[in-house]
Amino acid sequence: MSAAATPAAEPTLAEQTRSVLARAVSLTVTTNGLRYDLVGLHTVDARGQVRLRLPADSLPAAHVACAPRGALAALVEFTDIAPTAVRDRVRARVTLSGWLTRAGRETATVEIDLRLDTARATLETQGETVAIGLDELVLAEPDPLAVDEGSLLTHLTDAHQDAVTGLTRLADPWLLRGVVRILPVALDRHALTLRCEYARNQRDLRLPFSAPLREASQVGQQIQHLLVAARACPRRRHLPARP
Repeated sequence: MSAAATPAAEPTLAEQTRSVLARAVSLTVTTNGLRYDLVGLHTVDARGQVRLRLPADSLPAAHVACAPRGALAALVEFTDIAPTAVRDRVRARVTLSGWLTRAGRETATVEIDLRLDTARATLETQGETVAIGLDELVLAEPDPLAVDEGSLLTHLTDAHQDAVTGLTRLADPWLLRGVVRILPVALDRHALTLRCEYARNQRDLRLPFSAPLREASQVGQQIQHLLVAARACPRRRHLPARP
């Protein structure tokens, strides 16, 4: 048996985009040719709309206040970073372009809420950029594991490296030739993905679950199912330990 024998379903591009938005804690806003890195100052609602909570005396807030009709052209970028210490940790980039406007009729002088009215959305993965339809983006939901993915993967890496090694029995033998390290790199409701690193490059191994997951509490059971299947496979050669 190998992972290639049972291809895993994958989230749609719109779902991938919503998942990046759901777990992002930071973003970069570009307005009037200036870039601002913001950490912990945004929210994403159930329809995927981004809102910023900024100091009233910040430059982006001032630019919105001075913009014609109170709408400021803006580019908002999210970078999805793998939570584990793999090579090439950038997994995806989401870029939203549109207009920032005041949200509501606030009278507070310390902070203001800004809403991004998105006109275009793109998703970049593995060097390929695709446009995401706005209707698709609104209707899509983030993966149910998106918010918990980081803690789940780091726990698997730090506390269950033996399980990660055992799962490599599900790989085709050629994938393990010359491998120097294998780490979990991604997790969604359909599958766990391991990254196989070699001296000069890397490949990802996607291991499908027996059924789509509905919540994070089901991850352990599904990994146990994968391990049972792995034990039924021929034993592979010993893999190097994680540094």
